[in-house]
Amino acid sequence: MSRLHHLTVRTDRSSDSVPKLHLLFVLFLVLLTQTGLNYALRFQIPGLELRAASLRPEEFYAPSVSRVGSPSPVSLPSHRRGASTPRDMADIGKGVTAGKLAISVQKRLTRAQEKVMQKLGKADETRDAAFEEMVANFNKQMTEGSKLQKDMKAYLVAVKAMHDASRRLQDCLADMYEPDWFGKEEMDALTEDTDTLWLDYHQSISDSSLTSLDSYLAQFPDIKARIAKRDRKMVDFDSARHHFSSLQKGKKKDEAKIAKAEEELGRAQKIFEELNVELQDELPALWDNRVGVYVTTFQGLAGHQEKFHGEMSKLSQNLNDIMTKLEEQRELKKGAPAAAKTGGGAKSEEANHSESASSAPKSAVTNGSDGDLPPGFLYKVKAVHEYAATDGDELELKIGDDVLVLAFDNPDEQDDGWLLGVQESHWLQNKDISVKGVFPENFTQKV
Repeated sequence: MSRLHHLTVRTDRSSDSVPKLHLLFVLFLVLLTQTGLNYALRFQIPGLELRAASLRPEEFYAPSVSRVGSPSPVSLPSHRRGASTPRDMADIGKGVTAGKLAISVQKRLTRAQEKVMQKLGKADETRDAAFEEMVANFNKQMTEGSKLQKDMKAYLVAVKAMHDASRRLQDCLADMYEPDWFGKEEMDALTEDTDTLWLDYHQSISDSSLTSLDSYLAQFPDIKARIAKRDRKMVDFDSARHHFSSLQKGKKKDEAKIAKAEEELGRAQKIFEELNVELQDELPALWDNRVGVYVTTFQGLAGHQEKFHGEMSKLSQNLNDIMTKLEEQRELKKGAPAAAKTGGGAKSEEANHSESASSAPKSAVTNGSDGDLPPGFLYKVKAVHEYAATDGDELELKIGDDVLVLAFDNPDEQDDGWLLGVQESHWLQNKDISVKGVFPENFTQKV
């Protein structure tokens, strides 16, 4: 438990000393709140007494100003009145010596007094507009960097949430996928690849973009503390300068005091200028460095996003292909009993494809007589995806279009995965196959 420390200041009551003592009294009250220490402060002037105390919360009494001889509003507990006990002095030495405590309090009091005098216009203040602009840029840079770091972490949290949702959805599909369905092994591999892709994406952003931001922001606390120290040393320099000036201008000059004040001034100036020069070199470089950090961060993020979405597009196409084949498997199973009833009278699709390209085949398609079908007709398909033709010999598709598949005049011209056909609507209206073209087979479904 901290002890109460007493400080008593006595002086003659003169017109010059009273206002200054009022000022010191107020300054010391500020120090009490800053240090958090327990003090009893009393200014004694003939006929006037100022008192203040900083105690534990349960012992706090309001500061007061009272005439000597009148009942004092500051009532200290009996065991805390009077001189400090040996136990009190021992407590002071725990963690900090009494001498260091006195020096610290004196520095804070001197700085507070100097700032008040500067605010009141009683003392000039060292100002550096260029440095103040650097500090404003530093604060802006630190705020923006912290916000970017916060938003980057939020983005990673969102990526993790999307990964978890994707994994649950893929696991659900894999669990429902029956062993005899088309592509069971491919589906299991697709689920694993998707999960791995999400993991790599999250880890890549964390290792590159977020790590570089963390390293960038790690330097700000030290520089911020040095800026605050530089400001304190500037106040010390101003205070030493004013003290030295006042001694020089005094009527009674004490050469010993002047020499000591000059020495203190030189020491304060040296400390301040060393900090000032260091920060004037570092702050502009740090301000310029932010551009490189932003470029590195977002270039890395864009690269990871491009790679992730490219790989995810391939996996999505694989999933679409598996689902298309699964639907074809279902349609074939539905049509198998009907085909068994018809017997062996109808030719297979392979036999129809091997017939002469110039003659109309006996197709499995039975909608209409042979005269209603174009030469080389094989079977009919329906477009399940849109396809924009990129060459003159290609056929443009829109979802739902019915296309009559035709045999190639020269089978060697057929590329794997591509079919030749004509729009059914065009054939029925014009009986013309001059507008036939090739199209990707996986964009259609056999009907």
